[in-house]
Order: sequence, then structure tokens, then C-alpha cells
Amino acid sequence: MRLDKYLKVSRLIKRRTVANEACDAGRVTVNGKVARASLEVKPGDVIEIGFGTRPVRAEVLEVKETVRKDDAAEMFRYLP
Repeated sequence: MRLDKYLKVSRLIKRRTVANEACDAGRVTVNGKVARASLEVKPGDVIEIGFGTRPVRAEVLEVKETVRKDDAAEMFRYLP
């Protein structure tokens, strides 16, 4: 699944266009490398998103095309 779509489906970022813009601005890294929106995400990847002054780190646990709002939090886990 594409990185921008994963960020939207997992609800790490609310809208896909915002996820796309964050990737284009270089604020999203996957496994320590700046990632483009078209990068394929797989379980085990570590995503870091720069939100203002505090970065958010999350590990991908599973990839699903569609998911209910209640189950979206099970797609990843936050890392310290």
C-alpha cells in the first residue's frame, strides 16, 4: 500500500492530500530515510512524521485497504 494512503487509512494523518503534502515537504521518514508518498509500506516499517516541534514515531503492524475507525489504531503502535 502507498505511504500516503496508509497514513490516511490508519488515521495517523486525517486526509490523504495532507499526507501527500507532508511527504513532499520531507517531513515523513520510513526506516530513517525521507520517503515519497508512493513508497510501498509493509509490516515492520517505522514511520516518523514531523508535526511541528515533536516527531511522531509509529511501527506498522498490519496493512489493510479499508478499516473501521475503531480498528484503525490496531494497524500501528507508537514508539518512544
